[in-house]
Amino acid sequence: MIKVITYGTYDLFHYGHQRLLERAKELGDYLIVGVTADDFDKQRGKINVKQSLMERIESVRATGLADEIIVEEYEGQKIDDIRRFDVDIFTVGSDWVGHFDYLKEYCDVVYLERTEGVSSSDIRSKNRAINLGLVGEGNILKKFFDESKYVNGIEVNAILADNDDEKKYYESEDVTLIDNYDDLLDVVDAIYLISHPSKHYSQIKQALNKGKHVLCESPFALKQDECEELEKLAIEKDLILMDSIKTAYSTAYNRLLLILKGGNIGDIYSIDATCTSLREYDDNSWNSITAWAPTALLPIFQILGVDYKNKNINSLILDGKPNFDLFTKIDFEYENAVASIKVANSVKSESELIISGSEGYAYIPAPWWKTDYFELRYENQEDNRKYFYQLDGEGIRYELVAFAKSIELGKNNAYIDFEVSKAICKIMEDFENSDINIIHKY
Repeated sequence: MIKVITYGTYDLFHYGHQRLLERAKELGDYLIVGVTADDFDKQRGKINVKQSLMERIESVRATGLADEIIVEEYEGQKIDDIRRFDVDIFTVGSDWVGHFDYLKEYCDVVYLERTEGVSSSDIRSKNRAINLGLVGEGNILKKFFDESKYVNGIEVNAILADNDDEKKYYESEDVTLIDNYDDLLDVVDAIYLISHPSKHYSQIKQALNKGKHVLCESPFALKQDECEELEKLAIEKDLILMDSIKTAYSTAYNRLLLILKGGNIGDIYSIDATCTSLREYDDNSWNSITAWAPTALLPIFQILGVDYKNKNINSLILDGKPNFDLFTKIDFEYENAVASIKVANSVKSESELIISGSEGYAYIPAPWWKTDYFELRYENQEDNRKYFYQLDGEGIRYELVAFAKSIELGKNNAYIDFEVSKAICKIMEDFENSDINIIHKY
């Protein structure tokens, strides 16, 4: 029996895909089709935002041509699959001629001519991209702009930058620089906000009232009732409002949550999250709690929930600026667990995440919020497991994919529940109201 294997994304399955699979089937007796996973975009340019992995698998299955369907999830898997399935022929479209010649060491390689005039990219291009406006400044805004180029269905067409140095970064790009927020809202379908947190509530509200979808760097607001108001407004106007914490969209972090929910370290009794950096600060700087607490709070609220019994906030405050913390530590007490965060813009510590359970613990090394690696550790060290996952764009491109998909479907596919967003805003409100212990003043 001659075994044939081929791979593809099979997004928006069309006649060209059908013909390619038919010709692949003709090469042998048994056809294995590898469908590319959502988070594996190596060598494929932009990310697919139109169909989920299961939708694409079903499209291949419906042809009746595949004797077996597998999922391609990691670099180097083709060699593993060829060996594992004892494959005789690897085949792929002629647009990859020469690229997979290295597989000739393991099996025959056949490049098949593609059907002219038909491609998923062409089909996607016929659907108008979402015009996205960027508001704010700094490296994160630049990263969002750069990462947007990898995402189908999103096109940054306007940027509201706060200073001339920011504007210079975009001078050579095909994007409009706008000085007025209201003017920017007139030319976009959606916005990404990373302005100062004190502006988030008013800017989100203004955008929603003008019918614009919003992706906003957390926190949405500095008061819980303002967050609830924005959530209600978005629902009333049938708009997408998403909390932007890029860690929530990274592959490793998501796999970690799934593994923990599976009970791999037993019952979870403690979570300790640290996020620190050393930054220059001025009157426009974010304080430590707004800059880092949403990220540090994310695993606590997503794993233990938002219904903690007690909390205690201790902060190192800059003299003369009562709401500007250089360092903050928050301790939480739950019914059957405890948790703590340490966040700082002016104090340095080991920025790791440790999740302790009854049977072992998860260790995520610094900087844990953009890790591509974590460990599960046990009493018997021979049971320890290490997990590695590719991290592309620090999770930003996958966040944009979820945002675009939500707008397209009219359904919020955010990886962060509103209950978590509201709990984060409640922490901000308590801090702003000085519900804290000041441990020292400079």
